[in-house]
Amino acid sequence: MCHIKKENKVLLIRKSRGFGKGKWNAPGGKLKEGEDPKRGAIREVEEETGLRISALDERGKLTFYFGEKGKPDWIVHVFECLDFEGSTRSGDEGSLKWFHENEIPYEDMWEDDKHWLPLLLSGETFTGHFWFDEEAESLLSFSLDADTTAR
Repeated sequence: MCHIKKENKVLLIRKSRGFGKGKWNAPGGKLKEGEDPKRGAIREVEEETGLRISALDERGKLTFYFGEKGKPDWIVHVFECLDFEGSTRSGDEGSLKWFHENEIPYEDMWEDDKHWLPLLLSGETFTGHFWFDEEAESLLSFSLDADTTAR
C-alpha cells in the first residue's frame, strides 16, 4: 500500500468492491508472481488512481492474522510517496479523496489504521502485527513497534 501525500493531505480510496468494500484505505493491492513490493505499489497506485509515483519510502511492514492461524494471512508493505505526476481519476476500485492529516476518517477505515497511521504521518517507521477475528470484523489484539530514529 502507498500513502501519497501533498500539503498535509493524504490520498485515500473508498473501496467499491471486494474485501474491505466501503472502507477508506491507501491505494495498493496484491503483488504479481515475482513482483517486488515497491514495483507492486507503483503499479497498483497507477491502476487505482491514475498517478505515476516515484521516490517511494518504505515506512512500515504490517502482518495480519484472521482467526486462529499460526501463520499470517497478509503481509503488507507500507510506503509513503511525496513525488508524483498526473491527475487523479476514480475507477472500478473505488472513489478517491484527499484528506487533511487532521481529518482522516478512522471510523470508516480498518480498525488497525488508527494505531499505525499516526506513526506514518508523524514521520516514524514501524512494524505491526494485528490479530482479527475470522470474519475480519473485529481487531482482537495487536503489537506495534516504532522506530523514531529512522528518518
